[in-house]
Amino acid sequence: MRYLSIFGELWVPRHYFTAIGQASSTPLDAALSLPATAYSDLLREWGAYGDTEQAYRENQTLLERLLGLTVSVQTLEDQMVRSAVDVDAFYAQPVADLDPTTEGAILVAQADGKGVPLITAARDQPVRLGKGQKRGTKKEAIVTALYTVAPYVRTPDEVADAILHAADPALVRPRPRPVGKEQHATLAGKAAACTDLAARAAQRDGAHIQHRVALTDGAEALQDQMQAQLPSYTLVLDIIHVNEYLWDAVNALLGETHTGRTAWIRPKLVQLLQGKTMDVITALEEAADTPTCTETQRKALLRTSGYYRRNQPYMHYDDYLAQGWPIGTGVVEGACGHLVKDRMEKAGMRWTITGAQAVLDLRAVRLNGDWDAYWIFHRQQQHQRLYASPPAALPEEQLFSQAA
Repeated sequence: MRYLSIFGELWVPRHYFTAIGQASSTPLDAALSLPATAYSDLLREWGAYGDTEQAYRENQTLLERLLGLTVSVQTLEDQMVRSAVDVDAFYAQPVADLDPTTEGAILVAQADGKGVPLITAARDQPVRLGKGQKRGTKKEAIVTALYTVAPYVRTPDEVADAILHAADPALVRPRPRPVGKEQHATLAGKAAACTDLAARAAQRDGAHIQHRVALTDGAEALQDQMQAQLPSYTLVLDIIHVNEYLWDAVNALLGETHTGRTAWIRPKLVQLLQGKTMDVITALEEAADTPTCTETQRKALLRTSGYYRRNQPYMHYDDYLAQGWPIGTGVVEGACGHLVKDRMEKAGMRWTITGAQAVLDLRAVRLNGDWDAYWIFHRQQQHQRLYASPPAALPEEQLFSQAA
């Protein structure tokens, strides 16, 4: 049997037993827990670790330089898919017990979407693009984040100052950090993402959890799924998106360089944070009805007021702040960047759905700090699939324990 390891290529001779009417077997394969392909588990792991961070071709060059091995890009892609096959099962396991003295009292679930560029068959590509068209297409990856956090009570003025970068850094109280943060991304759609998020959240729940909060950016389909899968959670609209709609309105009214924009925004933002959403909606709609309002200004004002009107049930910020709840989707927004964008949107990259999902899965494992635990689990599952017997300890683990 040809076998490629981090030390190079070798051949493993072994006895092959077969009999009429019986399954064939190679006992040495099971004893050594050999994988189904010629690539050793350690080589696959090292390759996958690099593939989660850099382009396949860059990782190919690195492996060749460090190990003297030439592994094709296609092989790296294929092994990546094989390596990610147990990620769902790994995260379906019960969550390891977290210290209740360090866990926060608020269980927070967040979700957002981020596009992944897909490969488009050449025959489906137009010879010449129309104005505004781009080659290729994107599929939305639904990114989720789950964590606990301690309450952080703030006033509307404090939050407004922070959002508008007007706070004195010396007076800002340190905010509690998320605990046990877990992030994932899936191309299987909103329903699948929120179902998995709810299952994981149920495992994190317990007597120490006093509040349950779900945050989104206002995408209606995602809000519907979050409410359906997390019915006991209070759905909160991301305050940063709320603020961005105010900026759209003031830019239409005053222009993008006007020095009075912040003075126009701040009182309205404070009103929103005080739970006076209807007052702001009324003011925006009255401004849109004035005779001096242009059509462009009217559209911007009504777009903002319409966004607030539709999301009003999720904008009780006075209550949220009084209880110390988070009101921003910063955690999942960050995950959209470092989990998805930083790897999937490198220059010129296009993906198949299967290949993209494998990278997203293993990149999440790495960013969640679960890499070593996952690979132990993956090797055990692989052995079970190939040899129908769970190993007491894999040969590598036996050697490591002897060396220690």
